[in-house]
Amino acid sequence: MDKFVVRGGNPLLGTIRVSGAKNAALPAMAAALLTEEPVILENIPQVQDIETTRKLLAAMGAEVELGYGRAHHRTTLCCRDLIAPEASYELVKTMRASTLVLGPLVARMGRARVSLPGGCAIGARPIDLHIKGLEKLGATIEQEHGYVLAHAKRLRGGEICFDKITVTGTEDLLMAACLAEGETLMHNCAREPEVADLAREPEVADLPECEWWRCRRLRFWRPSC
Repeated sequence: MDKFVVRGGNPLLGTIRVSGAKNAALPAMAAALLTEEPVILENIPQVQDIETTRKLLAAMGAEVELGYGRAHHRTTLCCRDLIAPEASYELVKTMRASTLVLGPLVARMGRARVSLPGGCAIGARPIDLHIKGLEKLGATIEQEHGYVLAHAKRLRGGEICFDKITVTGTEDLLMAACLAEGETLMHNCAREPEVADLAREPEVADLPECEWWRCRRLRFWRPSC
């Protein structure tokens, strides 16, 4: 197996640049699906999952530009002209976080076709919590040939209580509820730093200050159009 061998005895000196967290960057990229406006993310780490997410969004019709040169930690996204609200098995199988596009796609486009992680039956997988939450917001969910098919003319606010704490489930439903009509109340939410980062992103900036950080409860409201 691979291993790190650290030999001490010398003082550590020097300066390094610390990139942003991958687990915060991935949902932030997915949140770009909520708007037609360009989104610029700074301090994005250069790791394979970021490239996979770029491919995933690009396959939907999004324009995603990873930075280069002095701006190599900057990523620019524009999801104005989405043409295919689908996350294929070929990409989802390499990165479970790909399922984060399910909520934003249903909220923005009214439909989504997202491969199950591993391409197999739902069973007791964590994506169950995503699906149950979307159904609480009014989405119709079907399963077909290893894919989740979600439809909704317009998501509506509701009350969601997670059976267990889930980071990606909290993030996915947080994004979905941003474009839902009315108030959404979520209980037993994850409160990891990446969830707080997502709540601060401009696309979800209609959220109030985060009382949920202390009590795992999240409440927000979008006026009816």
